[in-house]
Order: sequence, then structure tokens, then C-alpha cells
Amino acid sequence: MDQPARLDENALIAGETTPTPIEQQVCDLSWAVVKMHAVERIIVNEPLIAAYQAASSPHSIRALRSDLEAFDLWCRRHNRISLPAIPETVADYLDARAAQGSKPASLGRYKASIARIHLLLDLKDPTPASLVKLRLQAIRRRLGTAQKQARPLRFKGPVRNVERDEPRGLNVRALLESCAEDLPGLRDHALLSAGYDTGLRASELVAIEVEHMIEAIDPDARLLSIPRSKGDQEGEGATAYLSPRTVRAIAAWLAAAGIEKGAVFRRVNVRRYKVKAAARGRSIDSISGREAWDLRKTLPKRAVPGRVEYDLGEGALHPASVGPIYRSMIQRAFDAGALVDLTTDDLTRLLKGVSAHSTRVGLTQDLFTSGEDLAGIMDALRWKSPRMPLAYNRNLAAEQGAAGRLMAKLG
Repeated sequence: MDQPARLDENALIAGETTPTPIEQQVCDLSWAVVKMHAVERIIVNEPLIAAYQAASSPHSIRALRSDLEAFDLWCRRHNRISLPAIPETVADYLDARAAQGSKPASLGRYKASIARIHLLLDLKDPTPASLVKLRLQAIRRRLGTAQKQARPLRFKGPVRNVERDEPRGLNVRALLESCAEDLPGLRDHALLSAGYDTGLRASELVAIEVEHMIEAIDPDARLLSIPRSKGDQEGEGATAYLSPRTVRAIAAWLAAAGIEKGAVFRRVNVRRYKVKAAARGRSIDSISGREAWDLRKTLPKRAVPGRVEYDLGEGALHPASVGPIYRSMIQRAFDAGALVDLTTDDLTRLLKGVSAHSTRVGLTQDLFTSGEDLAGIMDALRWKSPRMPLAYNRNLAAEQGAAGRLMAKLG
């Protein structure tokens, strides 16, 4: 039976050994392991690490490595051992991160990461110890477990009847109508419209490719094939609906950008050139001896018209760019007077809560408001648990529930 190989940190750093293909494959995670503050040299089971990486998303691997590096740095600063860690070390670490402002949800992830690496290295997991559980429970009791929710981007804004009421406040319709007809404006229009229709997360939204859009029963609409999502790591696949409004917006963007295949939503760099008036050239006699001889100083310069050039990226947008794009659209719509019932203070407050997840929250609330049941909403947004859609609807349910309806009648 093959024995797990030892990765010697000093040898790898000095370049004395050449990593095998397996070592290269597991380097992302195993390199972080060999650098951790351990009692003895850690034996890395390369096939096990490689199997874990193959079964996990790149985001999960990056998150695990980041968590391990943060834990190890804290251990080194406080003269603790990170591998194998003891329950007291884990409990103190979670207390320290809570004191620095980490939320209970983040602390739960840090705890899970510490447990994961111990299991992958066949070390005793310290996290099930009663000390760790009780200290984490005390933190949750002190801080509460409620997570901050993204500001919803609803199609007509905060309305009671999504069909009959006029748009008000911060609403998707106003943002779409305020988009410019230039290349960035067409992209942003299509991005927001697709984000609202599908409720996709940022990573899923930017992964849309031209080939993923297929025909629907409605000839003006399309179905969107979703090969993989956060809740579908095994690639079972799912399907979302693209409205005629979104299909038209995407078609206009693709035509203007000249995109025929591959990623739909791409980076657009804008280069703006100012107008330059014509300049009369200097005569040779006017150039003094103290000046370096330069023929360009004697030549007249023609007028240069102002222009805008666009540089279109080949790959997909980065998921982290979706939130800033939404916030820029809101600011432009406000500056153009499209969000008429919002003040500057309202805008500042609202922008702080808007993220790429805002369309997912907004669509969920609009579906609840329109009378859709929980099962249908979970299917439409591909949820396996009712916890998140109910959380997104908590505030809306309080306002439109039994007590809210009674108070509205009482005036």
C-alpha cells in the first residue's frame, strides 16, 4: 500500500525537490498545510487532499485556505499550536475573532474549516469538544445570529400590489429605463434585467453563456440552462426563465458588442478623448539655442475631435463587479431624476445595503407579494431549504400579515 508522502517545506522553498504531478495538483491546499505551526512534521495524504479538491468548488478551496492562514497566524502570534489544535486554542481563537467583529455565521465557518483540515490530515478534530461548543454558543447568545440582509431590488419598489401599483422608491423599472444606449449601458441593462428575472447569485449570473439560452414555448421568451450553482455542486443542472424584456435587452447588448458565443456579460473599458483645437506650429527661428532641437515644435497640429472608445473583455465579468454595477446604475438613475421620491439621504442609506444579492431578495419578495406559494418560490429560485426565502420575506410578512392588515384598516 502506498504511504502518504511527506511534503518538506524547507526543501520545496529551497527548490531542492521537483514536485510530482500529484504534488502540483494539491499544492493550493497542501502548501498552506506545510507552513502551519505544527508540533511535528505533518504528513499530507495527497490522494485524499486531491480528492477533496476535485469534489469542491474553487471558491470553497480558497475559503478553506484563507481560514487556515488566518488561524495559523493567530496561533503564531499567541504562541499556540495550530496542528493539531486543542479545544482551548479553537475556543480562544473564536472568542478573539468575535471581539474583532466577526459575525456568528463567519465564526461557524472558521470552526468548520478547522475541523475540515484536521479530518483531511487524519488528526483528532478539536471542534466537537464541549468547550468549543459552549463558547461558540455563548458568542451567539451575546451577539445574536441574525444575518444582515441585502437591500431588495424589487421591480416596482416597495408596493403592495405588484400588478396594479405604480413604481415608487428604489425600483428596477426606473433603473432599466435610465440606462444609456452606449455599450456599458446596454450591458448593464441586460445584466440587471437577467439578474432580476432569474434571481441568480453573482457567480451564476456572470457564468451565463450564449449557448445556455434555449427556446421557450413563448417565442419572445427564452429558457436559461444553469449547468451549475451554489446548491448544485454536482452539476445536476437547472432551468430559469428569461422574460421577453430580458431577451430583447440581451439581444441588443450582444449585437452591439459583437458577441456570438461564450460569456454574455463581459468587462467594458471606456476610453474618453477630449476635443483638441488646432495649434499653429512655431517657426524654426523661434526655437532658442537653450531648447533641445525638436522638429515636432515646428509642425502645426490638427484639431482632434472628442471621441469614446470601448475595449471589450474576452472573459466573463468577475462576480465581485456585479454589486458595484448595480450601485452605479442607482446613482445614475438618481442623478437623472428617475427616482423622484428619493432624497439624497435616502439614496445614501439605500446604496449601503445594495449588493449583487439584491435582485434575488427583490424577486423573492415580489413572488410572495404576488401570491405565489413557498414551494413554487423555492422551485423558481432553486432553493432546497425554506429557511432563506422565509428570511427574505420576514419584514414583508410582518407588514402584510394579519396584524399589518388590521392596522392599515384602523388608520
